[in-house]
Amino acid sequence: MSVIESDATAPVPAPEKLVSVENLSVHFPVHAAGLLRRQVGVVKAVDGITFDIYKGETLGMVGESGCGKSTTGLATLRLIPASGGSIVFEGQDITQLDRTELRPMRQRMQMVYQDPYSSLNPRMKVRDIIGEPLTVHKLAGSQAEYRQRTDELLQLVGLHTYMGDRYPHEFSGGQRQRIGIARALAVNPAFIICDEPVSALDVSIQAQIINLMEELQEEFGLTSLFVAHDLAVVQHISSRIAVMYLGKIVEIASRRQLYRNPSHPYTQALLEAVPVANPALEAERAHKLIEGEVPSPMNPPSGCSFHPRCPMARPECAQVTPQLKEIEGGHSVACHLF
Repeated sequence: MSVIESDATAPVPAPEKLVSVENLSVHFPVHAAGLLRRQVGVVKAVDGITFDIYKGETLGMVGESGCGKSTTGLATLRLIPASGGSIVFEGQDITQLDRTELRPMRQRMQMVYQDPYSSLNPRMKVRDIIGEPLTVHKLAGSQAEYRQRTDELLQLVGLHTYMGDRYPHEFSGGQRQRIGIARALAVNPAFIICDEPVSALDVSIQAQIINLMEELQEEFGLTSLFVAHDLAVVQHISSRIAVMYLGKIVEIASRRQLYRNPSHPYTQALLEAVPVANPALEAERAHKLIEGEVPSPMNPPSGCSFHPRCPMARPECAQVTPQLKEIEGGHSVACHLF
């Protein structure tokens, strides 16, 4: 009798990249008031960032307001133009495509917006809001097929089918965000960007929406970029996390690595600012306060952009811009301390 031995040392296949962003920059010109409108400066909202998103994962992107995370999401979908760099989606650099060439790819990339109150057309019924992508991409052959698909989408996000004949103002904030998720899923996308989708909702509703998104991701194998400033939300839903500061990524790691071993001083300060539910522990816990204000993206500091506020800054931090480098498997930091 022959025995077939399993090869325990067989190599594990590398995860497949769905999105690859390299050296992405988004700069906005600033013009002086008056008839001539001459340019007087540039806002460097995103300043040369590089990251990959693998199939089936959720990459969380966190940072203070104004750090460039939402701009990164919009630029990744080509909803605003990039000033430089490349965005490769499913093997194709979409920064090189014109509007006509980009249109078919919109079916593969969708977005869930931050504000469920302003992202839905108040003059359209919910069924038509959800079904509009089906019409644009010609995915419903008949009215019956259109109705069946919109009913399925409503049920998928936990809404009754009869709600499709109502208008957005008849729904709560959480229900409106469910409608936005249904609209994004209508065309069976491969990639979804969620731009702070729960920040405008009550805490109790936030948990429901996050759980719904996790269920949908598992059911459909979705890949997503989840932009947020709430570290607890990002920890719950993300596979990996990128931390942004003033238009740059300062640290990127798996969820476990980042929360167990935060390495950049900015990341450490962010995590220590998260309150603990136990008042006694919170009172005894040491906090690292970040002194000073976030510099203007019109005039960012030389060298490391965090050095004016960093308690561990060295002279070289003000002169040399640190590059992201790997300090352990999958954990990269942009800091001269490493």
